[in-house]
Amino acid sequence: MSKIILESPVFNVEAALEAAAYGVDRLELCANFPEGGETPSAGLLRFLKTEIDIPVFVMIRPRGGDFHYSQKELMVMKRDIELLGELGADGFVFGVLDNQGFVDTDSCQSLLRTASGKPCTFHRAFDVSADYFDSLEKIISCGFDRILTSGGRNSVSEGLVMVKELMEKGQDRISIMPGGGTRPEHVSELRKTGYLKEVHASCKTWKASSNYYFNPNVSFSDEPKSFTHHLRINQETVKQFLKVTAE
Repeated sequence: MSKIILESPVFNVEAALEAAAYGVDRLELCANFPEGGETPSAGLLRFLKTEIDIPVFVMIRPRGGDFHYSQKELMVMKRDIELLGELGADGFVFGVLDNQGFVDTDSCQSLLRTASGKPCTFHRAFDVSADYFDSLEKIISCGFDRILTSGGRNSVSEGLVMVKELMEKGQDRISIMPGGGTRPEHVSELRKTGYLKEVHASCKTWKASSNYYFNPNVSFSDEPKSFTHHLRINQETVKQFLKVTAE
């Protein structure tokens, strides 16, 4: 069997460098972990392209919340694709829905054209769409390379049956990439379908900040660790995934 690609989302420079050093095959570069990922800075991408030699797919998401965007927001997304593409992005990650929860094919096709042939992932906007199988066919018809999904649930564990169904429906027409609470044991289970090509796993850990002083009266986030700790990559978790993806 061919090796399954391991992609990890990273939200800061240190995590990105660690992921590359530990053997992750591809990065999904994002900002704003509490919102589930937004468009990262151009400076971060430009720096990483001089430091690492694995593919970097860039999240294109102008804000948190739902995935129905205004025309102005879509214009920003196109400009980000152009700019980050010029700075070396190897691919892009985005998804657009209409206000009824269906895939907005016109907007998606417009963004795909802006990507100029670079591979594109339809992200977990898929998981909040109104009809998964309708979304699957529309995403394939648009020309996306893959769908990142937890099977319409909060985690791959909960949505495993749907992930399998999507793989059976999509077959070789598109890559169904499980992501969202993915565990190493999911790889062995999903490989049985014959259609698992890649897996998305955060392999995240929180590392204590080197700061000595914190003001106990000020908090910038609902995530209690977000100021006292930094989001990093767990090397042991990466090893576990690399072992099962190479089997």
